[in-house]
Amino acid sequence: MAKPAPKRYRTTNWNAYNQALTQRGSLSVWLDASMSWRAAPRGRRGRTQTYSDAAIQFCLTIKNLFGLPLRQTIGFIQSLLKLAGLDWSVPDYSTLSRWQQTLQVNIPYQKS
Repeated sequence: MAKPAPKRYRTTNWNAYNQALTQRGSLSVWLDASMSWRAAPRGRRGRTQTYSDAAIQFCLTIKNLFGLPLRQTIGFIQSLLKLAGLDWSVPDYSTLSRWQQTLQVNIPYQKS
């Protein structure tokens, strides 16, 4: 039994093909200005938490997603916040370092 010849695809619309390849490299990050970046008081004794769990989760997700060290992650997030026009402060290295030991970052994905 002979194996059928593989289909051969030909690009006929080169302009659309080139645009599609260019768009593969684009990066979009949506930051919601109503997001609670600062932590709400928990009513417990001791120092209150400065950043919300969502803020720490966002920082550690960016770290894992791009494979960055913590200090580079801080710089990257500072630039993202600046581009978004948000005047939020970014957690420092030691805060992220402490939190990454206990907070699990799960990045959902779909198989192609």
